[in-house]
Amino acid sequence: MARREREEINKVDDGIKTKLVAVNRITKVVKGGRNMRFSALIVAGDGNGKVGIGTGKAAEVPEAIKKAEQSARRAMTQIAINESTIPHEIVGKFGKSVVIMMPAPEGRGVIAGGSVRAVVELAGIKNITTKTYGSRNPINTVKATFEALKSLRSPEQIAALRDKTLEEILGE
Repeated sequence: MARREREEINKVDDGIKTKLVAVNRITKVVKGGRNMRFSALIVAGDGNGKVGIGTGKAAEVPEAIKKAEQSARRAMTQIAINESTIPHEIVGKFGKSVVIMMPAPEGRGVIAGGSVRAVVELAGIKNITTKTYGSRNPINTVKATFEALKSLRSPEQIAALRDKTLEEILGE
């Protein structure tokens, strides 16, 4: 039995989808020459409010991707989603990347750049408008998007934090 067939048998279908965002070649200069390695950035999500990002480094690309996928699955967190969009406008920052995310009405779709789109779609958000400022580095924009999504609060969470009822929060 081929190795690939064995891996497919061992693979469990848990409903989590992954998307490769970036692969970088890393060069370390040593006495004997240059050591080449690879770094991979993966986004994992269940399409229902859980999303995670992970990075992995290895001498070969497939191994780096495998490590990044494991890291992304471990880092998955639940985010607040209001039907098919986000509950409120949010700004995410990481390094010099700034990502502004705004809720959109039903039917608008995902309006986002490549690396932001990967995170938003795997989180299960169907209607959103985003804008990226500053650095467009895919790693920094993915991390800024993830930070923004983690800091989202649903109306229920805000009501609990303020010791008010949901009607008082929505009526303001």
